[in-house]
Amino acid sequence: MNEQPARKTVLVVFGTRPEAIKMFPVVHALRADPRFRVVVCVSAQHRGMLDQVLAIAGIVPDHDLDLMRPDQTLDSLTAALLTGLGRVMDAERPDWVMVQGDTATAMAGALAAYYRKVPVAHVEAGLRSHNIYHPWPEEVNRKIIGSIAALHFAPTETAAAALRAENVAPGTIHVTGNTVIDALHWVTARIAAEPGLASGLADLATRFAGKRIIGVTSHRRENFGGGLEAIAQAIRTIAERQDVALIFPVHPNPNVGRVMDAALADLPNVALIEPLDYPHFARLLAMADIMLTDSGGVQEEAPALGKPVLVMRETTERPEGVEAGTALLVGTDPARIVTEIFTLLDDKSAYSRMAKAHNPFGDGKAAPRIVELVANAG
Repeated sequence: MNEQPARKTVLVVFGTRPEAIKMFPVVHALRADPRFRVVVCVSAQHRGMLDQVLAIAGIVPDHDLDLMRPDQTLDSLTAALLTGLGRVMDAERPDWVMVQGDTATAMAGALAAYYRKVPVAHVEAGLRSHNIYHPWPEEVNRKIIGSIAALHFAPTETAAAALRAENVAPGTIHVTGNTVIDALHWVTARIAAEPGLASGLADLATRFAGKRIIGVTSHRRENFGGGLEAIAQAIRTIAERQDVALIFPVHPNPNVGRVMDAALADLPNVALIEPLDYPHFARLLAMADIMLTDSGGVQEEAPALGKPVLVMRETTERPEGVEAGTALLVGTDPARIVTEIFTLLDDKSAYSRMAKAHNPFGDGKAAPRIVELVANAG
């Protein structure tokens, strides 16, 4: 009688909203595969925003470290992550630890696994800005993970080339596409089947009917202070136009809210709203004519829906979007932001070039590719 091979235990670790969005398609695919025992551990580096994604994706974590604290420092967070994740790994004894992206949770998860000689699979590997302070601390986090991981799931060939340039073994690098496209396809289909999941923006759609919608997100640490104030100044200038409206889900970090409330709360065509759950954020992407952001994920998501992205950063670890023409780096200089926004609003050919550019970030089938590669790994 042939015995079935033992299932591999995969410990999937994440802690923020972006990680959860990009990991839930992988968790779904792993759980559907009888070759795996799947254990999910969340750090809750973000709490409420993380829980929103878990709820829509139907994922109940096996372990919840609940580490979010007001204004915690990176070193105290990292210490708590390393010890907390270490305890989970000692209890679960996984065959693989899987992390995503570039957060403190991902970096600490990889390091705790390394201390136990457990191989690490890195989803969204190989992103590089080549500036350790932009984005900060994400660039160093991903470089640390890249030096530890046994499997590198690069979203694009550019990311794979960056890993090879760092002498990562070529046989460990696999171009899979980005799981954020899987997630966006999934949630878009859910909204089509259940429109009530994203009905909360109906009032804004009515309020701003007939206006060009600009979606705004901003939360990067390197923009705290002067950068956020410059972004707010640009938004005030853009809002002087009567043909536009700006919808800005404000990140819960008080460093963001204080600046934006002080600068923008009195403007009738700027809606400063609470952070959106994932279905409503997908709805905002669909409503928007242009996305103005310093986020990484939006640079991938918006092009999938044909929306130009202006990136309020000096560098990006996602150069593929810039090279393809779907994204444009504008920094945080108010005059540059305003000029580029007005160009897209007023020049139909400029808008069309960005809106119709090829999305380089994947076909929505990254998660099954990742699962098969882990299944076939030694």
